[in-house]
Amino acid sequence: MMSLAESRPEFRFSPEALEDHFAVLSEKVFQTATKWPHFELLLKDVRHLAAQTPAGARVVSMERGLLYGGCSLIAPFFQDHDFVSLDCSPASADDRGAYNSVMVEDPRFLFVPTTHRGDIDRTGLETAGADLVLVPNLVHHVADQASLFAEFARLVKPGGKVYVFEPLLRELHQIPDDYLRWTPFGMARALENAGLQPAPPALTGGPFEAIAYCWAQALEYLPDDKRAEMSAWFYDTHMSELMAWDAVCDENKVRSHTAFPVAFSILAEKM
Repeated sequence: MMSLAESRPEFRFSPEALEDHFAVLSEKVFQTATKWPHFELLLKDVRHLAAQTPAGARVVSMERGLLYGGCSLIAPFFQDHDFVSLDCSPASADDRGAYNSVMVEDPRFLFVPTTHRGDIDRTGLETAGADLVLVPNLVHHVADQASLFAEFARLVKPGGKVYVFEPLLRELHQIPDDYLRWTPFGMARALENAGLQPAPPALTGGPFEAIAYCWAQALEYLPDDKRAEMSAWFYDTHMSELMAWDAVCDENKVRSHTAFPVAFSILAEKM
């Protein structure tokens, strides 16, 4: 197994630059105000993990950096760590190229190149070398789930942690590399089967955010002239209305043992 310490890019950014980068991720990449509010959980978790992980710790992030021009979206927040970004883009992504690069064409975006590209079952990283493994919004894009979870457990040290963020509600996207949707309970079981001990999941979103999400997606299917009209109708009034309801109507009043999260995150430890 290779050690990537020598090839890891060095980067150092001011607190102001990091805040600007965070703003770009919120506004343009994850579009939390207009399209994908549930990604606020991911961004909050990333900032928290960066602050809580000891300086110098080895952090491995599994991302799809090719889509954004070959960079790690979250590397800047881990500048105090031994950070390795693994580009897990499938071979089919080469044909499409960096089609999401327009999302990061902003002078505030901090471009940190990915460290390495590798397959899930051949990452090239040393066994038990990571203190923290980050898997942000990736699991559903991997066909070989058994190899993916086995690699989580192989990479992380005993006492180290694996962080996973996954959507529950998404349209088919990045076709054909979109394979499944985990529930938080299924994810916890899969992590346990891989030899990891998951903490209770964090859930985000509710039924009204789900409606808002579906409306935002549906607008893209309308003809150009109708889309402009209906976008104004939706965003001027109904998006904020739905999100306000979602903030206070968070319990099913008719059926128990029921929830409607849009996404979740889960942190698991290697015992």
